[in-house]
Amino acid sequence: MICALGSSLCFGMASVLQALGAREATPGTGAGVDVALQLRVMRKWRYLAGLSLDGIGFGLQVVALLTLPIYMVGAALAASLAVTAVAASWLLKVPLHRMEWAAVGVVCVGLAMLALASGDEGEQSSSEALRWAMLAAAFGVLALGAAAGRLPGRPRALALGLCAGFGFGVVEVAVRLIDSWSLANPAVYALLLGGVTAYVLLTSALQRGSVTTATAGAVLGETIGPALVGVIWLGDRTREGLAWLAILGFTVAVAGALVLARFGEPPTPSPEPEAEQEPAPTGP
Repeated sequence: MICALGSSLCFGMASVLQALGAREATPGTGAGVDVALQLRVMRKWRYLAGLSLDGIGFGLQVVALLTLPIYMVGAALAASLAVTAVAASWLLKVPLHRMEWAAVGVVCVGLAMLALASGDEGEQSSSEALRWAMLAAAFGVLALGAAAGRLPGRPRALALGLCAGFGFGVVEVAVRLIDSWSLANPAVYALLLGGVTAYVLLTSALQRGSVTTATAGAVLGETIGPALVGVIWLGDRTREGLAWLAILGFTVAVAGALVLARFGEPPTPSPEPEAEQEPAPTGP
């Protein structure tokens, strides 16, 4: 659980740092997902710092996924949006009001409820069909992300973030499906393709819209689907008689995170006033 919360902290801070780096990069031209943006942002130290935090967070996430049910880890990762909102108020100068602080508290309450109700990790063996399904899902995320990149305005940031969340969700499930790093294991390719696709989509979303809106889509995409897969196909369970508390805690945590998606829009810089033109000198 400490690893899950630690990964949430890392991912939340990384999102804001990557947003700063993405916005410092030269924006692309035309519609669609800007794949070349990933190369341009690699020159920005803030983005690289965020990437380093992502690496640490991913390592902590893997440890958590190997010892906790997926729904527990997913809900803990939803708390990264609360971290993102607080960090955005500090680094991006986005004010947080009472409702936002209340939403942060709601996320914490939901996590506490889940921690009380969480049972052991499922011990059901994964099927070969599920491994291939995850690889197909990774390709599906790639196609959906390409379509989301062509949406207009603010919906594009949310849609790109949501598709990125689907990609991260594929990674979560794939971690549980990898019993060996054999090149014949489709879950290995699902993890790699899902992770790379998710990063490219999230980077594009962070440059083109609100950091919390993009991250909220990612949180939604990486929590619900993997949690269902864990319960239905991998045997994740709750403590005896506490399934209702787990469902309530999961719902409360994710709902509190999604409330924050309404806020965090970076302030639009006001245009500089045009310099007053001095009257042309008149001759005698």
